[in-house]
Amino acid sequence: MFIFHILAKNKQMNQEPYIKVGIMSELSIEFELNSSYQLLENEQVYFGKQTVNFTNKGIEFDGFYYDKLHFVPFIYDNSSFILNGVTIGVQFHWQQKENQTFKGELDFIREGNKLCAINKLKVEDYLTSVISSEMSATASLELLKAHAVISRSWLLANINKKTINTKDCCTQTAENELIKWYERTDHTNFDVCADDHCQRYQGIQRITNPNVKTAIFETKGEVLVYGEKICDARFSKSCGGVSELFESCWADVHHNYLEPIVDFKGATLPDLSIEENAIEWIKQSPKAYCNSRDKKILSQVLNHYDQTTTDFYRWTVTYSQTEISEIIQKRSGIDFGEIEALIPILRGPSGRLIKLKIVGTKKTMIVGKELEIRKWLSNTHLYSSAFYVEKNGNNFILHGAGWGHGVGLCQIGAAVMGEKGFNYQEILSHYYKNSELKKIY
Repeated sequence: MFIFHILAKNKQMNQEPYIKVGIMSELSIEFELNSSYQLLENEQVYFGKQTVNFTNKGIEFDGFYYDKLHFVPFIYDNSSFILNGVTIGVQFHWQQKENQTFKGELDFIREGNKLCAINKLKVEDYLTSVISSEMSATASLELLKAHAVISRSWLLANINKKTINTKDCCTQTAENELIKWYERTDHTNFDVCADDHCQRYQGIQRITNPNVKTAIFETKGEVLVYGEKICDARFSKSCGGVSELFESCWADVHHNYLEPIVDFKGATLPDLSIEENAIEWIKQSPKAYCNSRDKKILSQVLNHYDQTTTDFYRWTVTYSQTEISEIIQKRSGIDFGEIEALIPILRGPSGRLIKLKIVGTKKTMIVGKELEIRKWLSNTHLYSSAFYVEKNGNNFILHGAGWGHGVGLCQIGAAVMGEKGFNYQEILSHYYKNSELKKIY
């Protein structure tokens, strides 16, 4: 509650906060200390390549067993360490392992039946990596500034939310209806994780452009606020032309700064919660900031593994009846039999499905919200839930729009706005109506 109290009193924070980031969980972790670190548990100094192992006796390191390990650098600003084999893109189509370099302190704890590596560092150092990981360090300065503000806002708002015990939520409202959403405050041993579940935080090796540090420096301590609260500033890759409501994707709570917007100034559109309008909208490729194939602009937002996705504004996925039946059973854990129909029940203002009826030969059920729909209809995650279904014989053809949940800032749209000369304040005011910028430290 600390940050909110400060805003309520209209005062600035005196000191930049530190946060803890969960990086990886494995049975054994290889790491390398690039500068001198002291292990607080035995007061010895370590440097170079090291290995820690999970055992029933405790955390095995250097021939001894510990309940936890806490490595602290002698000089914070000159510190760095490497973690080998960090998994990124967990359960997404780009999942892979990388060796990543981080700044600050390093902890190892036992979490379940694995070791967990945790990085403790200053918020602004964390954000310098985040905006280089969520996008490319080559992004325009104004886009980097905008993303610095929303990443800082999301972080501080969600750390505060965690203190009031917000949980993941799953609600089964009827025997044949499952409505589920996933919040990002379920970590107990650290503030945020390093992957897409929270914000991508992939180390200092991503920081390849001086504009990144400039963006952080010039927006230091700036957040979006609505009234006296920091905005829960969500963002996604491509809204598909229209942004979505918060409550379409998460808890049934309305945020006035996350109103749906058309992703082009001055443009209007019909009510996309109406099925016929949504289908017609998705069939078209209307003008929008995120409707771009400019490789220079896209490279600002899409890292190398994201660039394998070439169609995101409008896309098509085709499944045979056998394929869709097997995928839904595998991903839901429910045997529907052969899938006979996918029927839209409820759409949000961007045309994204919030509820979908799945009709099978053995079972019929309604599923929601948008991420659960995307999970059930793909071996990884469907690009978005803004789609309509065309049946062609035994094939199910999903015609869709956008990439991600569509709430808040559209990263590709914001990149285009930056190239068109909009400054970061204008970009933020476009995507977060009714919000304002405030410096809190």
